[in-house]
Amino acid sequence: MERRGIRPEWVERAVAAPERRVRDPYDRSLERFFRRITESDGKVLRVVVNTESDPWRVVSTFFDSAMRGGL
Repeated sequence: MERRGIRPEWVERAVAAPERRVRDPYDRSLERFFRRITESDGKVLRVVVNTESDPWRVVSTFFDSAMRGGL
């Protein structure tokens, strides 16, 4: 996250209040959470979370350029 310039509070915000949430098509234990980050010029943050673990576990997070116009 640090190398990608992603703040922990952005990840928390995306998971707590996503603009879009979809199941991963390749792994049913994972869900993708998407949210625009205004502090980062409106880029869309994708957070992949294992929602079957307890507690949930963030697997990866990155700015998804393909989703910029998709929300």
